[in-house]
Amino acid sequence: MQSLRRNEGLNIAGGFRVMANSSNGDHQTTTKPPPTPSPLRFSKFFQSNMRILVTGGAGFIGSHLVDRLMENEKNEVIVADNYFTGSKDNLRKWIGHPRFELIRHDVTEPLLVEVDQIYHLACPASPIFYKYNPVKTIKTNVIGTLNMLGLAKRVGARILLTSTSEVYGDPLVHPQPETYWGNVNPIGVRSCYDEGKRVAETLMFDYHRQHGIEIRIARIFNTYGPRMNIDDGRVVSNFIAQAIRDEPLTVQAPGTQTRSFCFVSDMVDGLIRLMEGENTGPINIGNPGEFTMIELAETVKELINPKVEIKMVENTPDDPRQRKPDITKAKELLGWEPKIKLRDGLPLMEDDFRQRLAVPKN
Repeated sequence: MQSLRRNEGLNIAGGFRVMANSSNGDHQTTTKPPPTPSPLRFSKFFQSNMRILVTGGAGFIGSHLVDRLMENEKNEVIVADNYFTGSKDNLRKWIGHPRFELIRHDVTEPLLVEVDQIYHLACPASPIFYKYNPVKTIKTNVIGTLNMLGLAKRVGARILLTSTSEVYGDPLVHPQPETYWGNVNPIGVRSCYDEGKRVAETLMFDYHRQHGIEIRIARIFNTYGPRMNIDDGRVVSNFIAQAIRDEPLTVQAPGTQTRSFCFVSDMVDGLIRLMEGENTGPINIGNPGEFTMIELAETVKELINPKVEIKMVENTPDDPRQRKPDITKAKELLGWEPKIKLRDGLPLMEDDFRQRLAVPKN
């Protein structure tokens, strides 16, 4: 079964291999077949485990992905993380497990490991962290992705990139389908992340067309849940931390800008379905439920701390006014849509934050 996945989505057509569909409906053609994986894949007498590399696996989404992958006894998981925003604590239950390996590694340096699949998540994803060192952020997106694609080419691995809704910038189309090319400032303070991810997508498709690499691209929208960094500057974690600490909820002006929020377990499910499926993407993975920042603040206030006030503060440059995924492709091609509503997910995150902040519920 595992050896057969190498041929998913491939058909011979006039001497060319026609690769898995990209989400805009075009066939990606290449004269080269995908690199062959380890000979162990085709062994008659030995059924080897699926070896999976997760870059950024000590981070928020990465650690939840590792939890899900480790539930399958046929998976061996290797995590590479430099702990810039991730934490060993997120993986503590797997440290010492015979099917788990943790490497302190920065993806801007080459990594030599034998694997079958690569989930490439490594990159600071919060404005506070990616603006802290913008040059490092763009290096992570560009050189890091080049290194992971080089690894995928060498060992014949399938690689999934977690791209971002930020590739759409401040969108002029709403909701955003995968065919929308975006409206991005190339020289703004957020550009290291936005344009970095756009270049990463370009590299993925160039390696796919030129070298036959099996690629998958997920454009992930705002995600929330346990293990988010408490002071990472993203709106859900900000509001919950402020409500728990009895601080005012700071809404960036004008407060009418919208976001959609996907619970982390739904996100992980979408990523695994994309990796195991036959479409290259890019595919939007996010929750199409849309909330203004004022509505989110009111919901957090109601559910967590009705006594806190809501305070308007100055906005950051290039902050998108609207953000909502069109998930038609995810529904049609992956059979995926989010299950957990915001009102059900926020209390789960509150419990995690209270535990880490040592603030019991009154």
